[in-house]
Amino acid sequence: MSRALQQADALFDLGRHEQAAALAAQHLAGAPDDATALTLLARCRHRLGDEQRALTTVEHALRVAPESVSAWLLRTHVLLALKEHGRAEESARRAVELAPHFWASHYTLGIVLDRGVRRKHKRAARASARTAVALAPEESDAHVLVGVTAHNSGDYRVAREAYERALRLDPDNGTAHNNLSLLLLRRRWLRPGSWTRAAEGFVQSAALDRDDRHGRYNLERMAWGTLMGSRWVAFAGSIAVALGSAHLRAGATGADALATFLTCAAVLVGGWGGWLWWQARRVPPHLRRTLLLVARGCRPVIGMTVPLVLLVLHAAVALVLWRSALFSAFAIPLFVFVIVTSVAGSTTLQQRAPKDRRSR
Repeated sequence: MSRALQQADALFDLGRHEQAAALAAQHLAGAPDDATALTLLARCRHRLGDEQRALTTVEHALRVAPESVSAWLLRTHVLLALKEHGRAEESARRAVELAPHFWASHYTLGIVLDRGVRRKHKRAARASARTAVALAPEESDAHVLVGVTAHNSGDYRVAREAYERALRLDPDNGTAHNNLSLLLLRRRWLRPGSWTRAAEGFVQSAALDRDDRHGRYNLERMAWGTLMGSRWVAFAGSIAVALGSAHLRAGATGADALATFLTCAAVLVGGWGGWLWWQARRVPPHLRRTLLLVARGCRPVIGMTVPLVLLVLHAAVALVLWRSALFSAFAIPLFVFVIVTSVAGSTTLQQRAPKDRRSR
């Protein structure tokens, strides 16, 4: 291996894919049929998102070295990125034929099969994942694939065990952190602390790979879900104030008027106080800044905050200006504004989802 190719390989491992590609291309200028260099250049182009050129390059490598397992595996991933699942499956099966005892061959085939829609593909994906684990029980990614295939099949117990085993082998496995957190979110109402553990897992996943969108997107979903929960508190406060104001305008006086006013105030203060207390309990101090930064960077969350704040302010002011029926009536368009914004925000948030979802 030439010095330029060695440097390119080292740069690729450091994540400096453009520089690695330049050095690999420089080497290929003098040795255009070097299969190792062609495969490395294709890997760089794949990481840079240039899938068509990556496919052209790796297929050139396979014409030079038709039994290169690494080239067949790379070709599979490139074809998956191009959404050519049929050709990707053929490529993965060819890798298994060439290297039946290599765990990565079965692992890659399992990834391809898990993307299929047919039930038999799902069963075959789980079988490939189990074969990969049997061949390389120390590889955390193989256990993650067992978890993903079980997760997508609804076998959540097996999925959780697989993700936890992967994290014991590699505590820095971002996919395992992310997917285990997704499972924890399913049980958040049944197991105290699950929501907090899920948030910690998503933060860990996002921190391990700054270029990965899964952990950050799931944190955005958690922030959105928290905001959606707060709207019921806002609705309850507004309805209480509207009913109380109507009662006061109907002629309530003395102790009756004072009791009505205090009840409305208690609903507002108690509702928001209880909600804030609950959030403070389930969001530990070391996560608050991260979640706040994620929320500030998510447009749907920011957009939803505006009508909620207006609804809360309206309820507080309406309690003071209870004599104004016109001002109290503003609650109705604010309710509509909140509902419309929540629907639009939910749609926008779904559009922000990463294209290559890791599991359900």
